[in-house]
Amino acid sequence: MAFGGNSAPAMLLKSPREIEIMARGGAILRATLLKMRDAVRPGISTMEIDQIGEAFIRSHAGAEPAFKGLYGFPGSVCISINEEIVHGIPSRKRILNEGDIVTVDVGVKLEGMFTDAALTVPVGAIDALTQRLLDVTERALAAGIAAAIPDNHVGDIGAAVQGVVEAEGFSVVRELVGHGVGFSPHEELQIPNYGKAKRGKKLVPGLTIAIEPMVNVGTAKTRTLSDKWTVVTADGKRSAHFEHTIAILEGGPRILTGD
Repeated sequence: MAFGGNSAPAMLLKSPREIEIMARGGAILRATLLKMRDAVRPGISTMEIDQIGEAFIRSHAGAEPAFKGLYGFPGSVCISINEEIVHGIPSRKRILNEGDIVTVDVGVKLEGMFTDAALTVPVGAIDALTQRLLDVTERALAAGIAAAIPDNHVGDIGAAVQGVVEAEGFSVVRELVGHGVGFSPHEELQIPNYGKAKRGKKLVPGLTIAIEPMVNVGTAKTRTLSDKWTVVTADGKRSAHFEHTIAILEGGPRILTGD
């Protein structure tokens, strides 16, 4: 779940034991994303996807969907279609169609620790531009993760993501950012998907963050729908979103929500 706050950043470091708990929660989260991905097809509703995700999370002892009721969000999974960037509300009336793309964004709470991840999935066959959007966004996430090493800075992550995206002619959403995660779903350290190398907070071992490029085909500008949750592209063009929770360790980044 993307974060739009502007509070002063704080560094909340995790112990090895806490990171291991997050890794166990992250494994459940990754399996949940794959379960929902496999359910995506023309004719399914976003509410059905939400129910699949929630049931699968709760099938693991002690695990809970982290977004259920968070800040008043009514679903367990943020499900956003096409021009919807983030925070789409699951609905029985929202039916996926051939050629759509759908983002599923979900969090898991396990033993008091939180993880957060997302991916964008094609619904059947998609056009070449949309496929390139997905490929570039996923590649931008990988570049951001690779930059998340001790003694680099938050700006190195943003610069890496921005460099991949803008080289392909797409735009990076600026109003929404990645964030610290672990003791709560959103910790105050912000991780923008743009920036300059060696700027911002220095990255240190024990820091756990969600890196989440949100990439638009057209303008970077956004607007929020009347439901006060769903954020869409201002020009109605498509957007993709990929996210992992990672831990910064002495030896480099560890993806806690990966395979």
